[in-house]
Amino acid sequence: MKPKFLSISSEIIERIKSGELQPGDKVPSENDLIKNYKVSNTTARKSLLEIENQGWARRIKGKGTFVLNRTVGHHLIRTLGSINATRRGFHESLIAEGFEPHNVVLEKTVLDDGISSEIGGKHFIMDGPVLKIHQLRYADDEIIKDEIKYISLALCPKINRMPTEISYFKVYENAYHLRIDEVKQTLSTEIVQPGSELDNFDLSAATPMFILDSAVICTDGEVVEIERSFYRGDKYKFAISANPDYHD
Repeated sequence: MKPKFLSISSEIIERIKSGELQPGDKVPSENDLIKNYKVSNTTARKSLLEIENQGWARRIKGKGTFVLNRTVGHHLIRTLGSINATRRGFHESLIAEGFEPHNVVLEKTVLDDGISSEIGGKHFIMDGPVLKIHQLRYADDEIIKDEIKYISLALCPKINRMPTEISYFKVYENAYHLRIDEVKQTLSTEIVQPGSELDNFDLSAATPMFILDSAVICTDGEVVEIERSFYRGDKYKFAISANPDYHD
């Protein structure tokens, strides 16, 4: 008979292979396994270690065990409609998938007059002052995202003093106690030519890009963040998460 820890690890690995658990998702914790499988903490720990030893996941101290990216071509997966994915942030998500992230800041400045943007047919306005952050996002040594964020300094004073690799969504909630009502997002595509004004990727050939426009809106209707980012189409896949909204 197969040892219990191998049965548990095999079951979780099948969930990873089937796509139920995606790269960057958190694997059930020791306590989850103890509760769900009625096993000892030793068996639970050995189950997680077996998943890690087989190369399906990696433990991050103090955070948990996360599914590694073993997709063909190591395509990163960006999930639209998932607050949890948005809350985790770019930097933390890459680490969870097994990549080494770093950023290069091209511009970090304060705009006194504010900005506006049209997303999904609706016009969003953010009054000044606004923090603009333009940075290139790397996975290992490759640029995979060209990101521009605009953040309300009226709602988040002194946020410009924080490092740019943070999860801003978490900071809005935890440091500034903002309640986020919704995140509006639209996704479009464009072919970017090498050497064009849109090419911050050092491209050697014409490359398809996903363009994500988004607005983060608080419960009182105020806009705390507007983003426009380019994702390399040959490095990214986008998934959609939809949750039913039931009302009594």
